[in-house]
Amino acid sequence: MDWFYKFPSMNDDTLRALKKMIDDGFREFTRAWGASIEGFFSPLQQFLIWAERFMTQTPWPIIILLILGIAWAGSRSVKIVLGCLFTLLAIGYFDMWTDTMRTISMIFVCTVLSIAIGLPLGIAMSHSNRVQRVVNPILDVMQTMPSFVYLIPVVMLLGIGRVPGLIAVVIYAIPPMIRLTNLGIRLVDRDVLEAADAFGSSGWQKLFKVQLPLALPTIMAGINQTIMMALAMVVIASMIGVQGLGQPVLKAIANQYFTLGIFNGMAIVGIAIIFDRISQAYGKRLQKHQEIAHG
Repeated sequence: MDWFYKFPSMNDDTLRALKKMIDDGFREFTRAWGASIEGFFSPLQQFLIWAERFMTQTPWPIIILLILGIAWAGSRSVKIVLGCLFTLLAIGYFDMWTDTMRTISMIFVCTVLSIAIGLPLGIAMSHSNRVQRVVNPILDVMQTMPSFVYLIPVVMLLGIGRVPGLIAVVIYAIPPMIRLTNLGIRLVDRDVLEAADAFGSSGWQKLFKVQLPLALPTIMAGINQTIMMALAMVVIASMIGVQGLGQPVLKAIANQYFTLGIFNGMAIVGIAIIFDRISQAYGKRLQKHQEIAHG
């Protein structure tokens, strides 16, 4: 009756041999193609270095004015602008400015990359049920797989550093961008599309002048979620060399530095709230604008 209580599993030697074969195959692939893959991501590394230098070497008053300008352009809310100002001043006062700027530069590059990859994929999904059926299971796996697991193949291929961390963050954060782009375009009113067809619009004209503008509030929600998920991955990515607010948090966990962890954790929360409020307010403004236009 042992079979009833113990699940029948693969023989230990067979399982060990299977795991060894997979591990050896991946190592061989890494040795053969690792340098080429690293070279492929070299422009991404340069972009990340440029963004980090801009954020860390530009005088802090200019950075604050720039962020406040973006906050005002996106939200048109004095409360949000003042909230951003208070958060940034508090971060600087508690000596977390440089790490915060590194984190913001990482999130900026991740968001740009997620939009560049996620937007075309979402558009392709919205126009083809077959593409949607193929991509959806992949997105399900990406969203449910533990975030630590992303680090294993990336580190084996590219080693420790900023680019592997960036790739891991993008993989973790991109699914909402793809899903909500697809959803936003699919939710566009059929009557509007029929009117565009009646006026003789081509497929590209219909996409860029009708579907994408009408889907923009939903796409903004996708960008918002991508930013939030990228920030959530910052601490985990610090384990493989990503500089920023995640490294002091990791140091605090390892050495039981309570205040160091709390202060840097609050800084992450602060910039998350800034990004969230600005992107949400911009999304709501777009929605109101569309309602007035269609009203």
